[in-house]
Amino acid sequence: MEKLDGRNRKNIQAGCNVEIVQKHHQRSGELTVGIVKRLLTKSPNHPHGIKVQLESGEVGRVKNVILE
Repeated sequence: MEKLDGRNRKNIQAGCNVEIVQKHHQRSGELTVGIVKRLLTKSPNHPHGIKVQLESGEVGRVKNVILE
């Protein structure tokens, strides 16, 4: 299972399987796995990860993009 960096917007699009860290889990680093519904960060890259909303409604910054 290959993983792409979540700091570059070009690696992420709606429908991608990703691991995000939600705001309240930033200290623990707990990751949430889900499918991207929409991208919330407009810039081409972000040092802490591109912010996305998952289909489940959760919002967080992408740490890894999972490629099957």
